[in-house]
Amino acid sequence: MAFVNPKKKEVQVKIVYYGPGRGGKTTNLEYIYQKFNNRIKTEMVTIKTHGDRTLFFDFLPFDIGKVNGYDVKIQLYTVPGQVKYNATRRLVLRGVDGIVFVADAMAVRREKNILSLKNLQENLANYKKSVFKVPIVLQYNKVDLAEQGIPLLPLETLNKDLNSRLKTASFPASALTGTNVVATMKKIISMTMASIINELK
Repeated sequence: MAFVNPKKKEVQVKIVYYGPGRGGKTTNLEYIYQKFNNRIKTEMVTIKTHGDRTLFFDFLPFDIGKVNGYDVKIQLYTVPGQVKYNATRRLVLRGVDGIVFVADAMAVRREKNILSLKNLQENLANYKKSVFKVPIVLQYNKVDLAEQGIPLLPLETLNKDLNSRLKTASFPASALTGTNVVATMKKIISMTMASIINELK
């Protein structure tokens, strides 16, 4: 459940970008940070390891206005994709309100996507949450690589692998060029807000 501060009339909403390593989670946040820089009051915090991957999380709060008289602050996080950082991933999921699952559309990454979604389910179960109950949006990232002749998974395959049971919104995207990055973010924010308003009633 979102963190509600009745004194300050403020709701803090936590959205986590999850998915396999090098799938484009950090690139999504970097694009959003650049695009909405004027609305973001804080620095983006990135902690990198050798190998230049996000180890902890990017954290990107920005305001989206009032809902039911409350100020809403959205906080965006990413998790490290590598399996060895699973404890960190689980920690970042604590108190999550909405999830963007960033799948890698490259054909060679098919198994990694499936394993990562399974890992998300397991980590949510630690908090007695179900992947079918938390607002979640799928993003099939790196579609721009088709132009370079890199073999990509067809959307039908990605949907069959990742969305046949979730049946949620999905977007073919390129975090690098910005294609559908904002659309993905807006969709998860609206789904998450709808679920929070429901809980606040």
